[in-house]
Amino acid sequence: MSKAMKIAIVDDEKDMRQSISQWLALSGFDTETFASAEDALKGLGSDYPGIVVSDIKMPGMDGMQFLRKLKGVDSSLPVIMITGHGDVPMAVEAMRVGAFDFLEKPFNPDRMTELAKKATQARRLTLDNRALRRELSDGNAIMKKLIGQSLPMERLREDILDLGQADGHVLVEGETGTGKTLVAHALHAVGARANKKFVLLSCSAFDEETLGRRIFGPANDDEPLPAMEEARGGTLVLEDIEALSHALQARLLTAINDQGTPAETRITAICNLQEQDKTCESVLRPDLFYRLAALRITVPPLRQRGEDILALFTRLGEQFADEYGCDAPEVSAQEAAQLLQAPWPGNVRQLINVAERAVLQNRRGTGSIASLLMADTEETKPAMTTEGKPLKEFVEAFERMLIDNTMRRHKGSIVSVMDELCLPRRTLNEKMAKYGLQRSDYL
Repeated sequence: MSKAMKIAIVDDEKDMRQSISQWLALSGFDTETFASAEDALKGLGSDYPGIVVSDIKMPGMDGMQFLRKLKGVDSSLPVIMITGHGDVPMAVEAMRVGAFDFLEKPFNPDRMTELAKKATQARRLTLDNRALRRELSDGNAIMKKLIGQSLPMERLREDILDLGQADGHVLVEGETGTGKTLVAHALHAVGARANKKFVLLSCSAFDEETLGRRIFGPANDDEPLPAMEEARGGTLVLEDIEALSHALQARLLTAINDQGTPAETRITAICNLQEQDKTCESVLRPDLFYRLAALRITVPPLRQRGEDILALFTRLGEQFADEYGCDAPEVSAQEAAQLLQAPWPGNVRQLINVAERAVLQNRRGTGSIASLLMADTEETKPAMTTEGKPLKEFVEAFERMLIDNTMRRHKGSIVSVMDELCLPRRTLNEKMAKYGLQRSDYL
C-alpha cells in the first residue's frame, strides 16, 4: 500500500486551518499546518511529498506571493488556493500563475477532498517520474537491474561499461523481451553524457510523415520538440530502427554525417527483428548500418543464462508477493528444472508474466508453475528447450536457489538456515562460497 501523501495547510486563521486539517485527516491524508507563508516555505522543498492548500489573503506574504515563491522552488508542486467571496479575478490570476485549482469560501468539504485526491495523484506521478529519471541516470543503480551471474550477463555488463565510456553510436540487438531498452539506459547512465538529455523514440509507433517530424522537425504546435533537437548533447535512442523507411534512413544518415566527430548527439539504435531470414544489416542501407553499428551489443536470450533464470524468478516472485500482500511460491526441484528447461521465447518479459501469475496462483492455492509454462507454449507442445543441459547444472542451480531463498527468509541467520536445510556449518559455508552467496546481503 502506497504511503499517504502530505498536505501542507497554510492559513493565518487558526480555526480555519484546524478545520481543514481535521477534515482532510479523516479523508486519509497526512496533514501539517502553518500559520504563515514564511513558516511554510521553510519546510517545503523541491521534492515535498505532497501538495499545498493555502489561503490567498494573509498578512505578511499573501497567497499570490506565496504561490509564486513555491513555483520557483518546484514548478510542478500542486497548490490549491482558497479565496474569499467575490475574489474570482484573484483566483483566475492564481490559475494563470500556476495554481492547481481554487475553492471559494464557504466551500463544500467534499469538494476539497475531491480536489485534494486529484492533486495528490498528480503529485505522486510527478515524484515517481522524477525518481525513475534519477534511477535511470544513476549508473550504479541501473547496472544492478541487470541481474545475473551467468557468463553472458557478466560479458554484457563489461560491454556496457566499455561502450558506455566510448562516444560513438551504438547498435543494440537481441530477441524480444531481453531488455534492450534497459541496456540503452545503462549505456547512457555509465557514460560521459549521463547528466545530459536521454530521449527515447519508437520508430514503429508513428506513420512516416509523423515520424519524420518527431525525429527531425519541424514539429506541429501540439507536438514536442523534434527528438534530434531535444536530445542535443545527450543520447537519442531509436527503438525499432528497422521500421525506418528508406527516405527517413537517408535523412538520419545525413543528420549523423552533419554532426561530425565527436557526435553532438549520440544515437543508440535498437533493432528488434523477429523474422529468421532478416537482420538489421539486411533491412538498413549499408552506409547507415555501418555508422550505427560502429559499436555493437547483443543482449543474450534468457535460455542461455542458466541459473540466472531461477535467481530472477525468485526476485520477481518476492516483488509481486509484496505487491499483492501474500507469500511468494515455493519452487520445488522439479519446477526449478522446468524453469531452466523452458525455451522462454518471450525472454525476461515472459518470465515477469509467469512470476506474477505464479504469485496470484499461490494466493488462491491453485495451479502450478508447470501449467503456466505449458500455457505459454503453442497448443500442448512441451515447454522444453532443445538446448541440452547436464544434470549437474540443474542440481547446482536448484541448490543455489534453495540456499538463497532460505537465507532471505531467515534474514541471514546461519543457525536457522543450518537447521532448516540440515547442513553442518562447514558445508553451508563451502556451498555459499561456491555459489557466491554472502551473509551480509541478507542482513
